[in-house]
Amino acid sequence: METNKKSFKKMFPNLSEELEGGDSKVPIDAIRTDSDAAEKSMPDKFRNYDPNVVDFIRRCDTKEQAEEIIAYLEKRGELSKEYAEELRQRLKREGVRSFGSKKEEGYYFKQGGLC
Repeated sequence: METNKKSFKKMFPNLSEELEGGDSKVPIDAIRTDSDAAEKSMPDKFRNYDPNVVDFIRRCDTKEQAEEIIAYLEKRGELSKEYAEELRQRLKREGVRSFGSKKEEGYYFKQGGLC
């Protein structure tokens, strides 16, 4: 659907005002520096959770395993070519642990309080 600024304003006056106003900010009231405490504070955090490429990479032990994950998800169309290349570059530059600590077997059960 093609639209111009004037018709957009007419169709969505409040949204248009927010976008043009520039003062639609969300305050941050708290910062958690302890990732374990932050994860434990989330109730039912894995309900309807769909793991992403980083979740899978965090299960890898080697760069080669991570590269296989990236290639597989790219082949399936779950990653764009550009994003897959960004991940490969980061993997090459910073290594597999740059995506986060290793998620060991049973990680989601432990984090969900089921173990």
